[in-house]
Amino acid sequence: MTFAELERWAWPEVEEAQRNLPDDLVELARKVPVALCAVPDDATARELGDDLLGLFEGESFAEEGATTGSAPGRISLFLEPLWEYSGHDPEQFREEVRVTYLHEFGHYLGWDEDELEARDLF
Repeated sequence: MTFAELERWAWPEVEEAQRNLPDDLVELARKVPVALCAVPDDATARELGDDLLGLFEGESFAEEGATTGSAPGRISLFLEPLWEYSGHDPEQFREEVRVTYLHEFGHYLGWDEDELEARDLF
């Protein structure tokens, strides 16, 4: 499977996940940049593992403007690990993209792992 094919499957899932959020979160979600990457960069892979599915970096919604010099929030989804994790099943891949996006968006909102799990985004 090529990165371009995975990307074509992933974007609609991210957009659909955003549309299905509660009304008060839709616009907020659309303001957070999403990067579709093949794999984590070398430094991230060394720190967090090369099988990382997604990552939220930067200021969370609660922190925005509270600190100086912090990067704005950004969500990265790593398509090759997602493809591997899904067992090379296109339908499962789409579902994993959706869940991973929502999980990382939850981090943007400031939710910790317990809150994400309570919302079935773990």
